[in-house]
Amino acid sequence: MTLLLVLTILSQSSPVNPYPKPPPEVLKKSLTPEQFHVTQSCGTEPAFHNAFWNNHEAGIYVDVVSGEPLFSSIDKFDSGTGWPSFTKPLKSNIVEKQDKTLFMTRTEVRSKHGDSHLGHLFNDGPREAGGMRYCINSASLKFVPVSELAAKGYGEFLPLFGKSAVTPQEEIAVLAGGCFWGMEDILRKIPGVKKVEVGYTGGHVDNPKYDDTHGSKSGHAEAVKVWFDPGVLSYADLLEKWYFKMHDPTTLNRQGNDVGSQYRSAIFYSSEDQRKVAEAVTKKVDKSGSWKKPIVTQVVAASKWWPAEEYHQDYLVKHPGGYSCHYMRP
Repeated sequence: MTLLLVLTILSQSSPVNPYPKPPPEVLKKSLTPEQFHVTQSCGTEPAFHNAFWNNHEAGIYVDVVSGEPLFSSIDKFDSGTGWPSFTKPLKSNIVEKQDKTLFMTRTEVRSKHGDSHLGHLFNDGPREAGGMRYCINSASLKFVPVSELAAKGYGEFLPLFGKSAVTPQEEIAVLAGGCFWGMEDILRKIPGVKKVEVGYTGGHVDNPKYDDTHGSKSGHAEAVKVWFDPGVLSYADLLEKWYFKMHDPTTLNRQGNDVGSQYRSAIFYSSEDQRKVAEAVTKKVDKSGSWKKPIVTQVVAASKWWPAEEYHQDYLVKHPGGYSCHYMRP
């Protein structure tokens, strides 16, 4: 198989799943014992003694495991059963399976991406709403109020509650992958990128200078802050099609001849949605085989940003042909 054909197949692979299921060891740490029992072992919580059976606040309910949107408060009703009940799902993130446990045949409801056990589906719901009742465990859900939808990456559902869901004209990414001169020069030329700035982040020293990063003294990484138009360039594409091709993400604390933690490969996410996308893309690229060694890129929460000195900004524009260890792989 030719290299061109391999690259073509990789470029046509399935879209990144923004709602991946974490591994069991992570779930055991992030979920309560009851949440883990319900979602992973098809357990059932006590009726009337759970978080959302009597919740009347406006918002949506998402999978506690993956974060994928499942139900809306608009379709929630009081069934008298003591469990949250809905007349219909919010999106096509529901999977129905036959359940023959407890000496009866029922329809089990699971989440599509997280594969969480949610509850069961019955046909005794309000007739005026279609007659269905999705009987769901609170332990399998996380509630996102209307006031937090946009901030947590669920802005598309704001119109359900009479709010505007205007697509942001600008999003910010913070990326590290070696000397920031070369990364900045590539990033500035990407369609959809509006502005770039080099700087320091991820360390423990306030107001760091370039010399502070040498020998990994400050803990900061040389990084690039990227302002981009998500309507032209998605965060996933920025990472998969550009970031992971402009540096070697398999070398720990090193790029080419540059050695030290300041040259580490790291994605600094600023929202839960960015975290999910960054982790999913990193995993996808790692599994693709496009790099022969395992990817060591860190996916960490963004911290305070410190712009680098002026002479570092636009360095390769000011000094054409200057030092850079970055180039775009096919």
